[in-house]
Amino acid sequence: MTWLHFLSVSITVWLTLLFVFTIVPAVLGVSIGIRRLYLTTLLKIFEWATLRMEMEAKEKNQQLYKPYSSGIIVKEPPLSLQQGIQELRGSASCLHSEPEFEMADIFYFCRRGVESIVDDEVTKRFSAQELETWNLLTRSHYNFRHISLRLTVLWGLGVLIRYGILLPLRVTLAATGISLILVLTTLVGFLPSREFFLTEKVHVMCYRICVRSLTAMITYHNRENKPKNGGICVANHTTPIDVIILANDGCYSLIGQAHRGLLGMVQRAMVKSSPHIWFDRSEVKDRHLVAKRLSDHVADKTKQPILIFPEGTCINNTSVMMFKKGSFEIGCTVYPVAIKYDPLFGDAFWNSSKFGMVNYLLRMMSSWAIVCSVWYLPPMNREEGEDAVQFANRVKAAIAAQGGLVDLIWDGGLKRAKVKDAFKEEQQKLYSKVLVDTSR
Repeated sequence: MTWLHFLSVSITVWLTLLFVFTIVPAVLGVSIGIRRLYLTTLLKIFEWATLRMEMEAKEKNQQLYKPYSSGIIVKEPPLSLQQGIQELRGSASCLHSEPEFEMADIFYFCRRGVESIVDDEVTKRFSAQELETWNLLTRSHYNFRHISLRLTVLWGLGVLIRYGILLPLRVTLAATGISLILVLTTLVGFLPSREFFLTEKVHVMCYRICVRSLTAMITYHNRENKPKNGGICVANHTTPIDVIILANDGCYSLIGQAHRGLLGMVQRAMVKSSPHIWFDRSEVKDRHLVAKRLSDHVADKTKQPILIFPEGTCINNTSVMMFKKGSFEIGCTVYPVAIKYDPLFGDAFWNSSKFGMVNYLLRMMSSWAIVCSVWYLPPMNREEGEDAVQFANRVKAAIAAQGGLVDLIWDGGLKRAKVKDAFKEEQQKLYSKVLVDTSR
């Protein structure tokens, strides 16, 4: 009985502290400064650990491992296909009067192929971003914790804190947030008239609790450019939690595939109180149906802005890849948003090919924290004579420039699929054009 009494008292105290210091501030939308103090302390510990590693390595005459950095590397633009072919052929090729293939042309394509393999702009965007310093997480720099006894003890203490204190706290908060979404959105759905004010308050409150479950510290810039009703909000995509990062600061309608299980329950509850758009698997492939429902949504200026991630897959927080043109064909105002995560406290990138959703969320909740910046860019509209692809590329370039990300032309679908035949045919047409041009 003594153990049962002690356990019940411990649970009561735990839930009371959780309610007073986390849930109530989240509901009221205020911060009492605990997370900021926590992150400041972490930074000082990381600095000390880095200094200790450098000292230990110097004493042992070892060189610290410097990992590959996925930041922006400025390099000279490659030669065009025509310039490369002409460079290999030399001036003698100008003597031909008819279009003609030359053996030297093969070397150009071989060289470009090897360059693509050595400096693969696509594959490395789907792997975790490396750090130049150790943040006391095993998954970031595996061998660094073995440098000295002090660092090993510090790493072990971090494991106890993350899995013994932070993980139970975060799981409790996540369960609370999801439960409130299920209950409150269902209750709002039963009201005769769905008041937008009440709907927004319910959603934002639940998302704030979910954000606390990740110990997320988010900095929002240029709030005057926040998306407005009747528009489309587009953002770069790093992780599924992008949704709660943005919804923590405002209410959005979501579009996506209908799921089963717990996620399906949440989707069905949310749609009762807010105009979200969920598609069946067969409907997602129907571009015209998707465009029709998007058009109907943005045409109603009373509905919340709809949130879309045009890349269609998660990229590793270093780049922005090709935007699908569908959401840019609607003909409405587009509100670009750039999201950039700080990998020092935890890697937010979801490698769906390597980790399932449950495993990924466990890794997030066992990280130190999620720290990110969000920039609201000025609204953009399609210009006269501009097609959907050009508009999408212009928006993508603006997001990349603001977030300090690499702007890539590649389709994120290459993460799971092969290069489309249309792209190969385009290169063949360029080569045919070179043959014709060189014969003149």
